[in-house]
Amino acid sequence: MTETAQIAKLTSFRQAGLWLLRSGIQEGNGGVARYYRSDLGRNARISLEITGYAVSTLLYFHRLTRQDEYLARALDAARLLREAGPLYPFELARPGEEPCQHAYFFDTGIILRGLMAAWRQTGDRSWLDAAAEAGHTMIRAFMGGGLPHPIVRLADLSPAPDAGRWAGRPGCYQLKSATAWRWLYEETADMAFLDAWEESLDLCLQVRDRFLPGDSDPRKIMDRLHAYCYFLEGLLHAAERAPCARAIVEGIDRVGHYLRQIEDVFVRSDVYAQLLRLRVYAANFGLIGLAEPHAAREAVSAASLQLGGSVTALSGGFAFGREQNRLMPYVNPVSTAFCAQAIELWERRGASSSALDPHDLI
Repeated sequence: MTETAQIAKLTSFRQAGLWLLRSGIQEGNGGVARYYRSDLGRNARISLEITGYAVSTLLYFHRLTRQDEYLARALDAARLLREAGPLYPFELARPGEEPCQHAYFFDTGIILRGLMAAWRQTGDRSWLDAAAEAGHTMIRAFMGGGLPHPIVRLADLSPAPDAGRWAGRPGCYQLKSATAWRWLYEETADMAFLDAWEESLDLCLQVRDRFLPGDSDPRKIMDRLHAYCYFLEGLLHAAERAPCARAIVEGIDRVGHYLRQIEDVFVRSDVYAQLLRLRVYAANFGLIGLAEPHAAREAVSAASLQLGGSVTALSGGFAFGREQNRLMPYVNPVSTAFCAQAIELWERRGASSSALDPHDLI
């Protein structure tokens, strides 16, 4: 079977979209669960970060399909975010559970990107106003000299202790969320947002070499590849600057190298997707050739992690990953978003001579 036939057989953009709409991963209040546990048959808690990703994803599906249900569901999610702000807990507690006590810098930036996507697509000023208020709160809560604090306590905005993994420590991966400040500057001309973005960009470039491999455990290195791709995605907004362009090209090579080394032990579907998206964007920007053998392999590998069958909670979604050739029991909305977009970009590569817009990258 050819690679193109494999993709056609194993993936469907439409099925991924239907999974987002029909699986129950988005709950009645508009919030989106962190993942669905296929072995337990239930959703994890609602994550406001994942809900932010869902807003951007559903709006992306709406732009490509013009189906109004995607827009309606995106705005359901955006309304929950607007009501929950301007400082966002890590997850929403279920009735009877203790509320979360911490907020994450990274999550906040992804939420703001979702609100900004709603503003750009609808022209409704309330989304921009909510994002701007949360953007200023984000500066006050997380900035304190150097890279942003990754986690703060909601009670007093004091930095929380190191959580023992990359997400609990400052690092170059934070650049993706810092792009929310750049987007806000573009829409408001507020210099506070531009200053915060430029400071983050400069610091992330300075510390990027410390992040990979960062560990000797292949599983932890794979997690770091996912995070390092966040850094490279953030750089796409400054790809016209020579240092950023060099870092993108070098970073794509580094991620690909480590991915090929350790994918047989453990692989995340989002890493395949993120690397493929970066290749397509970098080639479109004229920074690097597409390296089609690697890109095609990443497309097929991502495609192989889309679930089929007749079970509504599973069919069309993408598994989080594979460990020792066994699918992990997490059907993940962000993996689904990244993989569906990556394969869609791959399949239409070269169809238009126009430059890709980094604002569209979920």
